Amino acid sequence: MTQNSSAEQECLQLTQERVQSEESQSLVKNQWFGLLFFQFCLASIIIGTVMGLGYYFLQENTRTAQDPLPCLSPACMRVAEHLSAAMDPFSRPCDYFLFNCKAEMSPKGRRRHGGKIVSRNVTRRDEMRRIVERGSDTESKRDDRLPDRQTALLLAIKEILESPNWNVTSAAQKAQTFYNTCIRPNTTLNESIFHAQTLIQQLGGWPGSEHWTQPELNSTLALLMSQYNTFPFFNVYVGPDRNESQNYIQIDQPDFQFPIEWNNQTKRTKFNLQSLRPFFASCRQLLTLLNVSFSSSAQHCGLYMSLSSTLVTNTSPLSYRLKQKLLYHRITIQELQKLAPSIDWLSCLQATFHPLPVSKSDFVLLHNQPYIIYMSQTINQWRLQPQHKNSHPLQTYMIMNLLQTLMPALHTKFTQTMKNFSIAIDNENEDEPRWRHCVLQTVKGFAILMSHLVKDHYAGEEAEKLISDIYYSLKTKISNINWQNEDTRELVLNKINSHTPRLSINNDFFNQLRLDEHFGEVIMSEKIYFSNYLQMLVLQQRIRSRLLSHTPHPDVLFLHPFFSDNDIIIPVGMFVPPQFHSSYPRAINYGMLGALIAKDLLHLLLPDILSQSESAEVESECVWSHYLTAQKGTSSLSTSQKQEVWVQFSALQVALMSYNKSLRRHSGDTTVSGLSHIQLFLASFMQASCDSEPYSALMPFEPSFLVTVLCAKSERCPKPLTCVDHRSQGHLPELC
Repeated sequence: MTQNSSAEQECLQLTQERVQSEESQSLVKNQWFGLLFFQFCLASIIIGTVMGLGYYFLQENTRTAQDPLPCLSPACMRVAEHLSAAMDPFSRPCDYFLFNCKAEMSPKGRRRHGGKIVSRNVTRRDEMRRIVERGSDTESKRDDRLPDRQTALLLAIKEILESPNWNVTSAAQKAQTFYNTCIRPNTTLNESIFHAQTLIQQLGGWPGSEHWTQPELNSTLALLMSQYNTFPFFNVYVGPDRNESQNYIQIDQPDFQFPIEWNNQTKRTKFNLQSLRPFFASCRQLLTLLNVSFSSSAQHCGLYMSLSSTLVTNTSPLSYRLKQKLLYHRITIQELQKLAPSIDWLSCLQATFHPLPVSKSDFVLLHNQPYIIYMSQTINQWRLQPQHKNSHPLQTYMIMNLLQTLMPALHTKFTQTMKNFSIAIDNENEDEPRWRHCVLQTVKGFAILMSHLVKDHYAGEEAEKLISDIYYSLKTKISNINWQNEDTRELVLNKINSHTPRLSINNDFFNQLRLDEHFGEVIMSEKIYFSNYLQMLVLQQRIRSRLLSHTPHPDVLFLHPFFSDNDIIIPVGMFVPPQFHSSYPRAINYGMLGALIAKDLLHLLLPDILSQSESAEVESECVWSHYLTAQKGTSSLSTSQKQEVWVQFSALQVALMSYNKSLRRHSGDTTVSGLSHIQLFLASFMQASCDSEPYSALMPFEPSFLVTVLCAKSERCPKPLTCVDHRSQGHLPELC
């Protein structure tokens, strides 16, 4: 029994162990299958994700190539107002180029209307005019033209100065304060009278007045030149000599406040006689505002006009002085002192260019030596004449010139006196908008700062990339031209390769910290514009001194490239909306500003291309043949017209080559108005092609027609841009 019981227990134990082992193996199997299932699911998810991302990016790349992303920056939204899908030249190849740059765009149909047909030989003029008239009967018009280069720059500076959220530095705050007080001077008439009277009294007062203290002529003159940017008897400025980079003090004849006339027979200048009486009346009104008595104002105005009419006789127009070789006459200050001894030249120039050292041995450049000699003689005579002994006309003359300098900072009643004078002589100019006046006044003192702000706000790194791309493509274009001979080719290519284009701003030269230091002593009032204006006059003296001691810093208002030693300076003022913005699609930047820069560079580098290359003339004639075919006309171009046609067509080619180069570098360009890359580029070029500059009058047709020539075959454009409604495809001109 015991043995059987023991055997049963052992059997039962083995059975339990077997069951446990089987359960354990089953659990392991289940865990293994679970793990395999989890891994399978995870792999499926990863593969699905990878495939999904791959498909997404494939679709994204396809979509990007076919349908660029829209640019939604504020700058893009503004420029889109000038561009629309209806401006696409491929949508109306037969007529989009027939109207001039003054045409308006209707907001409804966005078709070009108005204006005259530009072609000198158009035979479809009446037909197109009827189309225009029908459109103008049913659609309202508005002006969609881009502003000219200077207006665009001034508007950009205005935007900077009026921006409430910019990260201003100390220098920028002072510029903004000056601008704000200029826009809203809040100066009463009594305050202006007080400011002007106080300043006149500091200079010695009116001759014969109760507070008159007779000052010394040259001490007053030095004060006017150094502190108030006023030059009564002669002008002083800084600039290089011809064919030199070094700057010199330059002395020129002064500006006068009323109209003058040049007599080519007597070689003398005189005042316009019809303007004398109105000017005398305006002068007396001005002095009456300053509480000068009736009799004294008559005497002061009479003496001022008499001395002015005497001095003006020996002034002469620039053309005459150039012909007579009166410009850039180099002379030392010591020699100038002997030549015109009535002026203490050394003390006046030392005060003007303080703290720079100025010595008798320094050279200056005279631009009308006969006038300088005559001016000195006249001053000496008026000093010694008995009838002028008690009237002191030289003091009156200097005060009247100072008042002209101060006029922009005084109450509007003061400026109205000069406006009345302009009306009286039928020489009334259109009133300048206050914002424009204040921007220009701000730039006079803060030009260096404004250059940096323009670059930071609008240009960015995109500006330097555009310059590099344009110059590279321009060199490519020029290197492929057939020149008259190898010497000409080598001369031109050496000229191109020896110059380096660069943006006018050099950050190493004047960084933001140094800008704050430069304007550190400037104190701007939040309320008193007159005191700020006096500070601005002092800043202009500092700018003049800096020009004499340093390499010239290009004026922010420069708008065309120029040579500077081995550099070609591209002014930063060109890189502003609507022609350029760092957030724009590159198609706009290259189509607008890229083409303008290319055109300017071609004018600068190749002013006589037709005399150096036959292929340039052939290309110009080819473009003209396209136009004659489109217009069914016959005529020929002058040499200057051929030159301009070649320059503008080449500029378009260079800009497009540059844009394609940038697309290869970064393919994901954005767009506006739903246009493709090439359509946006061409529409931008058409907008900018109406650029107002000296050469525009030489174009025999609207520059927008160049798009037709460029796209005559589809190698360069999505499809041929041809108008074949009245002719067969076989008669189209060849590709230029």
